Amino acid sequence: MATFYYPNWWGDMPQVLYSFFDEYDFSGKTIIPFNVHNGSRFSRTIQTIEELEPGATVIEDGFTVSEQTVADAASDIAAWLEELGY
Repeated sequence: MATFYYPNWWGDMPQVLYSFFDEYDFSGKTIIPFNVHNGSRFSRTIQTIEELEPGATVIEDGFTVSEQTVADAASDIAAWLEELGY
C-alpha cells in the first residue's frame, strides 16, 4: 500500500510541506510564499507557515496564481521577483 500526498485545493498546504517544516528549522531565514491555486489563493497558508516557523521571516506579500492562468504567468512572476530584488 502507498500513501500519496498531493496539493489540497481547499485552502491548505499539502501534508508534505507540514512534514518539511517539521524536519527543518528556518530560524533567521526569509520564506517567500509562492503558490498555485484553484480559487483558494493563499487562504491561511501564510499564517500557517508563520506558526510552523516562528523564528523565520515570512513575506506576507507572496505570489499566488490560479491554475487556470499559470501557463501565462511567466512575466508576472518575473516582475514579482524583480520587485523582491531577485
